[in-house]
Amino acid sequence: MGSVLLPTLRRKREVDAAIRDTLDKVLVLRFGRAADAACLHLDDILAKSSWDISKFTTVALVDMDSEEMQVYVDYFDITLVPATIFFFNAHHMKMDSGSSQAAQDGCCRRKML
Repeated sequence: MGSVLLPTLRRKREVDAAIRDTLDKVLVLRFGRAADAACLHLDDILAKSSWDISKFTTVALVDMDSEEMQVYVDYFDITLVPATIFFFNAHHMKMDSGSSQAAQDGCCRRKML
């Protein structure tokens, strides 16, 4: 079901259009399942904050159970649900919050005293 306040994209062309047509704003795509408790919790947070961030962000939900969405699930290597993907002017923005890959890339190194 998803959020009443946030649009749910169920077709590849809807996601393509959202990525292509969202200009000068960050596009936040939440990939997940409407019946998943963690997704519902995140949807609630996104819906509550959507008005506050609406000047610089567009938020949409993506139904991972749709067969058409598997191309994105594979492309972005989505293994955990929910997954949040960010775009700005049709460019994917990789965000890493302290995973082992970020440490290998030197993103989260701490200065040793």
